Amino acid sequence: MQVPREIVRQLIHASGILFILLESFLKLPYLIIVALFAALAGEIIYQLDKKKYLPFFSRILRNCRRDNLERGFIHFFLALTLTFSIFGTNLAVVNTAIIILVLGDSASTVIGTRYGKKLLPFSTRKTWAGSSAFFILGFLGALTQIPLYASFLGALAGTITEAYSPVDDNLTIPLAVGATVSITMLFL
Repeated sequence: MQVPREIVRQLIHASGILFILLESFLKLPYLIIVALFAALAGEIIYQLDKKKYLPFFSRILRNCRRDNLERGFIHFFLALTLTFSIFGTNLAVVNTAIIILVLGDSASTVIGTRYGKKLLPFSTRKTWAGSSAFFILGFLGALTQIPLYASFLGALAGTITEAYSPVDDNLTIPLAVGATVSITMLFL
């Protein structure tokens, strides 16, 4: 049975949850270095793949990317680097940002492309179905890390950012969620 390309892409995307597991083994500075190294390695592999077929890597890149300019996986690791750097003093905030990005973005893509018919206001691509899936899974995932009210606002910030960000949402979602949750937690 052939697995649809978008499902494979989102499973790769979801592997970002491994950074939460790494927190048990690495101190914050090393998590930042690992995330930055992953971004740099991703960029090097991306550039090499444009010139020459790389066993294993080229097959994944060429089968999973939507177009030749896509760098979402690199933006993802850059966002993790920034998220750990900015919000690393509170790992619950970092974990929430990662979980909302991983679960929400994957769910919105899979559900939105399969069931999405009605577009969001002011959007030419994002659907109510996809954004609803993002919010629900992001909210439920956030509840494993932070209180209800902060989970709600974090998932809402992630959903709005995913729907309307003018730049790659892999970069902006965790930053928007981290900022929203950090501010909300100040008042709880």
